[in-house]
Amino acid sequence: MTRLIAKVNRNAPSTEPIVKVTPDSAGWTYTGFEVYRLKPGDRVAFACENRETAVIVLEGTCDVSVDERTFTDVGSRRSVFDDQSPEAVYSPPHRRIEITAKTLAEVAVATAVSEEGEGEARRITPSDIPYEHRGEGVTERHIRHILDEHHPARKLLLVEVVTPAGNWSSFPPHKHDEEIPGEEAYLEETYYYRFDPPNGHAWQRVYDKNTIDEVLTPTDGDVVLVPKGYHPVAAPPGFRTYYLNVMAGHNRKWAYRLDDDFAHIAPRDGNIMGRVEQKK
Repeated sequence: MTRLIAKVNRNAPSTEPIVKVTPDSAGWTYTGFEVYRLKPGDRVAFACENRETAVIVLEGTCDVSVDERTFTDVGSRRSVFDDQSPEAVYSPPHRRIEITAKTLAEVAVATAVSEEGEGEARRITPSDIPYEHRGEGVTERHIRHILDEHHPARKLLLVEVVTPAGNWSSFPPHKHDEEIPGEEAYLEETYYYRFDPPNGHAWQRVYDKNTIDEVLTPTDGDVVLVPKGYHPVAAPPGFRTYYLNVMAGHNRKWAYRLDDDFAHIAPRDGNIMGRVEQKK
């Protein structure tokens, strides 16, 4: 099995992660990710140690405690495909976190190795999350910037993307695996996939024209790892495709390089960002 995909364990106990990626398992430096599917009353607790952490309530409602501070009723949407932003809780390193499900809930925990954070624990509400409409035609997709460069954090970058059935995403192909000031930033990245209906899959190619070229077919609950290279996504007709991206690197900057083979369709200024607006 390729090392670029972590497969979901749908039979995991409700207080154990259904999928998990650590820096050690990925063979990289910073990025960690795991997902829990909780029943009402379930509790998950862990220590952050040297990890900046974000708890993202993807579906359902939870209480989230960071040390002695509790954020109540975090999250309200029923599905990641709802026209609604998630809620999250940010924690700096060296804190103890406890998650208590108040309803059936799906919760992602994103981490980045760091000795320092940015400020104290805080709640990230839908009104804090800009909405972006990116691309057009068969490259149209919809992005919610949960924790981007404009939000305080030391390492973590988080966005979620919904791609209409039959469309392309993470497109034109781009990479961020070198630290070139003003041009490109080194960022390790994970893609956590969900599908509507859930029996779907996507195609994701990860390639660098040198040492790596794989085509992956993640299913509902799988995680694709992008240690380097370009990484476009195709959503098959009939299946809306959701993914949650976690990125972390040496510096907290989303700077990328487009694949020159796609220069004829790339924006002239090289900026693939779309129209950003504030939308709850």
